[in-house]
Amino acid sequence: MCSIIGVFNKENAASIVVKGLSRISHRGREDCIINTGNKISTSESVENIIIDQSILEQSNALGHCKNSFATSLPQSISETGCSFLSADCAIHNWKDISHNLSLDAKSDSDTILKLMKIKDIETDSKFIKTLDLLDGIYAFAYWKDDAVFICRDLLGVKPMWFTNKECFAFASEKKALISMGFNEEDIEELDPRTIIKYDINEKTTRTIKRDFFNILPEHILPRNEIIRQLAVLIKSAISKRIPDEKIGILFSGGIDSTVIAKICKDMNIPITCYTAAVSSHKMKQAEDLKYARKVANELDLPLKERIVKIDEVEGMIKKLVPLIEDSDVVKVGVGLTFYAACEIAKEDGVRVMFSGLGSEEIFAGYQRHEESKDINRECVSGLMHMYKRDLYRDDVIMASWGMQLRVPFLDKELVSYALKIPAEMKIVEDKKKVILRETAKLLGVPNEFAERPKRAAQYGSNFDKALSKVAKKAGCKFKSELINKLIEENKPKLGVLFSGGKDSCFALQTMQKKGYHISCLISMESKNPDSYMFHTPNIHMVDMQAKAMNIPLLKRLTEGEKEEELEDLELAIGEAEQIYRIEGIVTGALYSSYQRDRIELICKKLNLKVFSPLWHFDQKKEMHQVVKEGFKFMMCSIAADGLDKTWLGKNIGLAEIDTLGKLEKSIGFNVAGEGGEFETLVLDGPIFNQSIDITKHHIVEESKNTAKLIVEEAVLTNKEK
Repeated sequence: MCSIIGVFNKENAASIVVKGLSRISHRGREDCIINTGNKISTSESVENIIIDQSILEQSNALGHCKNSFATSLPQSISETGCSFLSADCAIHNWKDISHNLSLDAKSDSDTILKLMKIKDIETDSKFIKTLDLLDGIYAFAYWKDDAVFICRDLLGVKPMWFTNKECFAFASEKKALISMGFNEEDIEELDPRTIIKYDINEKTTRTIKRDFFNILPEHILPRNEIIRQLAVLIKSAISKRIPDEKIGILFSGGIDSTVIAKICKDMNIPITCYTAAVSSHKMKQAEDLKYARKVANELDLPLKERIVKIDEVEGMIKKLVPLIEDSDVVKVGVGLTFYAACEIAKEDGVRVMFSGLGSEEIFAGYQRHEESKDINRECVSGLMHMYKRDLYRDDVIMASWGMQLRVPFLDKELVSYALKIPAEMKIVEDKKKVILRETAKLLGVPNEFAERPKRAAQYGSNFDKALSKVAKKAGCKFKSELINKLIEENKPKLGVLFSGGKDSCFALQTMQKKGYHISCLISMESKNPDSYMFHTPNIHMVDMQAKAMNIPLLKRLTEGEKEEELEDLELAIGEAEQIYRIEGIVTGALYSSYQRDRIELICKKLNLKVFSPLWHFDQKKEMHQVVKEGFKFMMCSIAADGLDKTWLGKNIGLAEIDTLGKLEKSIGFNVAGEGGEFETLVLDGPIFNQSIDITKHHIVEESKNTAKLIVEEAVLTNKEK
């Protein structure tokens, strides 16, 4: 697998891309390329990427890193403009395409690049026809001149996420975009049936829709002929996916993995089957483990087992959930089985794993198929949602172990054929996947194994039982409660760069609501009232605010000299790390790249994570949200046309925000004060255990539009419960 990342129309695009590549380096860390259209930076590894200033100045960047078994990615800069591809793909017919079209391609990704260049992709229909030539799985970004296209295979086996909120950015995994500073709420998974075309000059996107598989016309062939053709297609789907290296099979002893293993053995392809299950003296033997052993013995298949103990399950959940970015109980249960099997395959040096995923969907293996009035239409519906339900989870688990996932039952030709098999051949009375069972027998699978009713992986492996037992032991009523509890425990402890204003307070609450523990506040008191980095009005009030929130405060003094004050900040953050064992820093940055970039450089040096949950939050919406969340805040300094000292000390509510919005329209005023128009002081809010009442203050007026309110005395007041 490979890493794909792109950022367009954003300052410091290349450095942001590097950050994303580092976050998902498990997908690929070798032969890294950063392309900014007219400049290219290459490195042997993601850790050693060095970007010169000329590349840093570019606002568009496309990045790529490959894994050791992926072929090198080609690149091309044409005379008329940029033509570049970043792809994660396994195209089975690339050699045929290259030969038939005289492309002289060196790899599957090279084939895609050259196809894009020779084909007329300016019309939607021709672009789709070009993609239809590809037999395999893929996700890629193609950049030509002033247009960027992102797309993925029709079923979505290969992942792609994007955001179009503040700029246009995309990546192989959601966590990469989050690490790059984009709001999680603004990140979407690309629908596999949608191609996005982004116009760099116009900063607009356009979608191109692709048709999905048809269920009509149904096959009218005799049953035995359908079974014969199905056997041929399954063999072909497996054969075209065989690599020139070690192969593992995720093995449960069910019909899907047994068919794959049987065909591989008959083709004399060396394989190893891997199964995982939870074992305890208080549990019955896992059904999948029992059948995996039985089938392996009967068919003479090499089998390796990962037997998981109950006390290992908690640790596995803590590793798995951040990886799959989902706490759904079913996804976690299935994922644990998958994750544990891959662990022992990794020890054997396996880099390609076959899975029977997809069989249930095309052959009607679920209860919902049995209950449906239109079985094949239900099959289509399930296939269309697999990318959200199963495929992303399995891809990222596999990538974390440095492996590629091969899913022969999702072969394009096989899926197309299977969806047209009459429903009455798939479900007979209460028996599901009948046509596959009969095909398995034709392929030589013994009746006992071909007819075995298969339970879901989390049940057959005992992982679901293990989750219940661990939850009960932890005092949790539900499995979901356990998972969420473990996630919160596993989240890094954070320190908040705290000024006492609305943004740092809102950022603090946002991270708390996401389950993060705030270990301390870090405040810098600058002697320079015009500091480039730090909020200065009423900074002495952070002591009282920290007490009101019952959060420890680390406050340090700085002379406030430009750039030199960063050294003081680094010392303060380093001290907080030692005292409070923090693993990350929260900033309230909205749009200030100057502050955010420098904080990130400090944290990178200290090996701390950076969280900027408000980054590029719509400014007027942010103001409204702060009020709606229940924060009470006032302006404590003003420095802009349209404001005067009457604004000082005034509680800011929705009416005041509307007035600021009118100023924004009339004189270019920044409604959130990001341009230094005003500074705020928070007196109360949902994160405050006590509220602050100002009892004495005075106003320093420098001009009609420039003034400060200085708090002299204030008290903490208990809040009504």
